[in-house]
Amino acid sequence: MRRAFVNARLLDPATGLDRKGGLLVLGEHIADLGPHIRPDQLAPDIEWVDCGGHCLAPGLVDMRTQFREPGQEHKETIDSVSRAAASGGITAMVGLPNTDPVIDDVAVVEFVARRAREVKLVKVFVYGAVTKGLAGKTLTEMGLLREAGALAFTDGCKAVRDAQVMRNALSYARGFDALIIQHPEDPDLADGGHMNEGELATRLGLAGIPTAAESILLERDRRLVALTRGRYHAAHVSSAEGLEIVRRAKAEGLRFTADTAPPYFALNELEVEDYRTFAKVSPPLRAEPDRLAVVQALKDGTIDVIASDHAPHDQESKRIPFAQAEPGMVGVETLLPLALELYHDGMLSLLDLLHKMTVAPARLLGLDLGTLAVGKPADLVLFDLEKPWRLNVKGGVGKSKNAPYDGRPVQGQVRMTVVDGRIVYQAAET
Repeated sequence: MRRAFVNARLLDPATGLDRKGGLLVLGEHIADLGPHIRPDQLAPDIEWVDCGGHCLAPGLVDMRTQFREPGQEHKETIDSVSRAAASGGITAMVGLPNTDPVIDDVAVVEFVARRAREVKLVKVFVYGAVTKGLAGKTLTEMGLLREAGALAFTDGCKAVRDAQVMRNALSYARGFDALIIQHPEDPDLADGGHMNEGELATRLGLAGIPTAAESILLERDRRLVALTRGRYHAAHVSSAEGLEIVRRAKAEGLRFTADTAPPYFALNELEVEDYRTFAKVSPPLRAEPDRLAVVQALKDGTIDVIASDHAPHDQESKRIPFAQAEPGMVGVETLLPLALELYHDGMLSLLDLLHKMTVAPARLLGLDLGTLAVGKPADLVLFDLEKPWRLNVKGGVGKSKNAPYDGRPVQGQVRMTVVDGRIVYQAAET
């Protein structure tokens, strides 16, 4: 395959590149890029795509997605989530191990890899479970899972609640420099809670989850990381208190990183008024000061990565009383336009924003992705930075439609997604 993308604004957060030009793809890799890649300079046999002056950047690397396959294919499959991700500009994604069966066995890792090869859209990776069956008791065979392809280890949407188990996991994983990813929410303090603890929860008559549930577990884990010198990552940190602990851990030189997701910087707890179950997530949407703290942490580098936190659910799991509804919302299709709000609001530069969705997660997970460089995989997203439109969750290509963003005005739209030089998504002309 010989294809050039011309008349683009080239953006590479890994190198700070931001200039007009073109990019040449030979086979699956980037062969050249720069202002000299123009139609009049190309050999006649090279196909070229006019980017119309839009942004051409590395494809997004989403480090937190729930596939639902195997086990809950009525909610999502590797095929449907891959199509949804491609339409959102994601070229690589990593699935949590909370499938059925759980990804705590080499056979399940190999099953997902086989399904990804069959679908052949975006690149699909998985995490292995920290504990067998996500039960929090017995460590999995991390070494074998790692050899089979598991990128890192997590119990997904469950915290590793036992301090000794977490200590052992950090120590064991350190032996092969593997990352342990925690859902930082104390299960005892969160037990029975359905939304953020506070005045609104009281008024709605719903049991609340205090921010202390997050900060207590993060503080415990900070000390365990100091004790073991392991690699630790806190997923979807949602509170000002929790972020202060991440900040302290980084200042101490610990290998302690964090991510967040659009719900935690684009929404606050007011979204759950009228018992809107589509806004029920775990950890819960917090109060406005916590949302602002998340934005500040993105600006000052406390938060390293923005992930989609894609959690698909069917109508039967969401169209029920709030206390009974499953937590989570879909996110792969809306990741980029919601994140671009941070740029359009003047909170982050465009390169800093893209850094948190491309090269930062790639480096954290040891993937040779997320940059525009000669010899690297031709994984690309082409997007119109200024395009105004309204999110249409119901019209998305994923199987589940559980998100509270329907009709939200945004600015910025994916036009094309390319994986290993193949065009896997192209927007309709509007």
